Amino acid sequence: MIIQLNPPIFLQTPKGEGLAHFLIDYSIEDNLYWVVFINDTGECWTFSNPDIRACKNITIGRVLDKL
Repeated sequence: MIIQLNPPIFLQTPKGEGLAHFLIDYSIEDNLYWVVFINDTGECWTFSNPDIRACKNITIGRVLDKL
């Protein structure tokens, strides 16, 4: 199943911060996969769930370090 995220979600990835537009769910036996456009390069990458983190958001108290 593929889900279009509306609105897209800002994520921290191993390639830098980006905007996730799609979420791919193959089954309960596999990770979720996030289709992310990287802010700095414009590249499109797919990352599995363990590879991504939510971006810092001081307003809601999320002050995570970058990957």
